[in-house]
Amino acid sequence: MATAEPAWLKAARAKLGTREAPGAANNPTIMGWAKRLGTKALGIAYNADSVPWCGVFVAACMQEAGLPTAPIAVRASAWAGYGISLPRHRLAPGAILVFQRPGGGHVAFYVGEDDNAYHVLGGNQSDNVTVARIEKARCVAARWPISVPIAGSPVRMAARAGVPLSRDEA
Repeated sequence: MATAEPAWLKAARAKLGTREAPGAANNPTIMGWAKRLGTKALGIAYNADSVPWCGVFVAACMQEAGLPTAPIAVRASAWAGYGISLPRHRLAPGAILVFQRPGGGHVAFYVGEDDNAYHVLGGNQSDNVTVARIEKARCVAARWPISVPIAGSPVRMAARAGVPLSRDEA
């Protein structure tokens, strides 16, 4: 019997294709997530989708699932202390993965893996909500909400032909 996806991952999938607005414009959907989360959850007055929004995306999905967010949720690195730590052999769809990248961090949801990369559903991946492949060595934390039983196990996926590893998610 297949394990049902956690509510926050369902919320994330519903946002696939959401894209930040080009130039000085702002996507009202992304700005709406930030407004609903507010300064207390995000840790800043979020005022433009040109500001990295991977943490805003994760926080919006967690909030929609009725779960708390990381303190200063706009910062990807803040998610490294969220909930409980998951060993890599216990990853399950919906696990929150935190990555290092040049100039900062990135946070997204685990959906699977191949030999070299985690496949993650996240915001601000090529300026939109996508599934990207990120090198496993860049992962600095794997987390799960403390109040939710871990459901599922690692998902083996084939490396997608022609899809390179993501190098910079900002």
